[in-house]
Amino acid sequence: MKLGIIGLPGAGKTTIFNALTKGNAPVGQSMGGRFDVLTAVVDVQDDRVDVLSRMFNPKKTTYARITYTDVAGLKKGASEGGMPGELLNHLSGLDGFVHVVRAFDSDLYPHPDGDVDAIRDLAALDTEFILNDLGVVERRLEKLEGGLQRGAFKNKAEAQAEMELFQQMHETLMAERPLRALALHDEQIKSLRGFGLLTLKPTVVIFNIGDDQDELSSTYDYPQTVITNLRGKLEMELAQLSAAGDQESLAMFMEEYSVTELSLDKIIRLSYDLMGLQSFFTVGEDEVRAWTIGRGATAVDAAATIHTDLAKGFIRAETVHYDDLVALGGMAPARAAGRLRQEGKTYIVRDGDIINIKFNL
Repeated sequence: MKLGIIGLPGAGKTTIFNALTKGNAPVGQSMGGRFDVLTAVVDVQDDRVDVLSRMFNPKKTTYARITYTDVAGLKKGASEGGMPGELLNHLSGLDGFVHVVRAFDSDLYPHPDGDVDAIRDLAALDTEFILNDLGVVERRLEKLEGGLQRGAFKNKAEAQAEMELFQQMHETLMAERPLRALALHDEQIKSLRGFGLLTLKPTVVIFNIGDDQDELSSTYDYPQTVITNLRGKLEMELAQLSAAGDQESLAMFMEEYSVTELSLDKIIRLSYDLMGLQSFFTVGEDEVRAWTIGRGATAVDAAATIHTDLAKGFIRAETVHYDDLVALGGMAPARAAGRLRQEGKTYIVRDGDIINIKFNL
């Protein structure tokens, strides 16, 4: 999964980037509207992986991973004349966004607009993305309408259905609402992947508040969107203490500020829930590994996630749930208890399944 940390200048994107990646990238440096990206890959900490690793004592233990990118270059008016191609290509290639909205005051870093208004800033960047998507939708509608008039489509019914979808999207964008508001079904979303529609991407909105500031609330409510508050500066410092291995100081500050969960873990959990993701595991003497897959995915989808050859030659999946394996104490007891099952291609994978793919090529 690849998530882009976005926001207007001065929102504290790099502070949040450091908090989510345990990094120490310089903060407070404006790129002057120039496109630039910081990237970090983060392990998804999962206690189940640790338990399985102790159980199987593998040569290698691999956690699932998330890539975060801190995207500079977004500002008000960015959509006028079209976003720069390099920036737009990067944004289009992301699986979702972490939208950082400034809600803190700072004499050291004055707000570029002179005052702090989180709701205004949230709407401002939404507007830039809406205008970008509106241009994409209008260009596609023009092609569809012209093609239908000329009889250029082999499947007229399919083209008509696409035009109706794009007309619905156009109405939504003209009402200044992101395309996430439509709650499209999976097949519709799949058909739209090649268009790079920014307001269709799942989004975690972070109100970046001060250390002693009350949390903000908002009526901003769309499908595939979740809002949370983070004390960005504090969370960055806690993440850096964690990275340094200073567990004593980390525990002390977390208790002092009533922090029960580091932002890294919180945002990963929210992102998984938002994007409908779950984890399954493969185990053995060589490696214990966590894999990320969509909820509702089948056994053959899990095979393809591991390697495309496994999906091509799929025979069956040996499956046991993590809870059963741990409760029974290993594979042999799980097999004896009938908990180790043989499943076919259409088996729906559950979060926490341990899967061994049998295949033949």
